[in-house]
Amino acid sequence: MLYCRRSPACRSEGNEGKAGSRITEIKAWSPTSFDDAVREGVARAVKTLKNVKSAWVQNQDVRVDENGNISEYRVQLKVTFILED
Repeated sequence: MLYCRRSPACRSEGNEGKAGSRITEIKAWSPTSFDDAVREGVARAVKTLKNVKSAWVQNQDVRVDENGNISEYRVQLKVTFILED
């Protein structure tokens, strides 16, 4: 499962008028592991956005069921992609 929100544009210094980059926030989760949640989030970003260049985990947490077992691994990713002119 995923949730996506775009943040303001980020431009490299000296690149005014040229293609810049943007950062978008992706929240993804998996019943299996943090690694699987990250892979799911990156796969969704690559499917939806062009020119994805990097991603980093900003936050991670788990959901716990009524028996005290981990039921869901959740990650909040920041994904950088290059804008096209």
